[in-house]
Amino acid sequence: MSESSPAPTPIDFLGFSGKTFLVMGVANRKSVAWSIARLVEQSGGEVIYTVRSESRRDSTAKLLADRRVIVCDVEDQSQIDQLAETLASENIELAGLVHAIAFADYSEGMRPFHETTRRQFLQAMDISAFSLTAVCQALRDQFARDASVVTIGISTTRMASESYGFMAPIKAALESSLAFLTKSFSRFSEVRFNSVAAGLLKTSASAGIPGYVDSYLYAEKVIPRGRAVKTDEVAATAAFLLSPRSSGITAQSLIVDAGMSINYFDADVVGAVTDASVD
Repeated sequence: MSESSPAPTPIDFLGFSGKTFLVMGVANRKSVAWSIARLVEQSGGEVIYTVRSESRRDSTAKLLADRRVIVCDVEDQSQIDQLAETLASENIELAGLVHAIAFADYSEGMRPFHETTRRQFLQAMDISAFSLTAVCQALRDQFARDASVVTIGISTTRMASESYGFMAPIKAALESSLAFLTKSFSRFSEVRFNSVAAGLLKTSASAGIPGYVDSYLYAEKVIPRGRAVKTDEVAATAAFLLSPRSSGITAQSLIVDAGMSINYFDADVVGAVTDASVD
């Protein structure tokens, strides 16, 4: 009998070991941010978390037990500045940032887009889009030269989905900012900015959007494989974008929709609609 070969040495494929990442946006265990953070931790990285309020810190206390959690409401510039000062005082270098923050006020129900109020739109823009720029500016000196910033977008900003309300234009602004952040940061670093453009997900936040569940069920019918995108699939793509393995990718939105965008005219779906119209 020949001697067996020794077990291969594990490879840190994602290159996270010994590095620190900031993850913003964990609300519960269904959050995309939480799934991304778990992958980072499982791959040897250290994660610092930010949550929007003390009440959110309390509600995530069990989930984020024994982890560093900092309160940072991105609507308040002073809290963003304080976050940067705290990290700087501890000489923390960030290998990456996960920006998984979004908010839209649908408290009055889903209304036609032209009835969106100025307050609703500007608040959503501030929290969901501009906050990326504000946070990155504040943290610019804490980023490693080749750090990676990843935000969460949507699979298309051109689909006038009534169940998503006025958030698609907000996400379009977020996506556009990736190119401008990449360009401006290139003056002094190689920090990369990308997004994961996710299809419809089953999260606690999405469940609160009027009409979203029906759209989610429709997506499952349109997706070629017959089942919706999983949060873990989005997280895995985000982890890749955070890693040095994606060093040649910047200012991009990687679509993760399980092929939904190529299958809107699926025969079964078309048939169901035309049959219903005949009835």
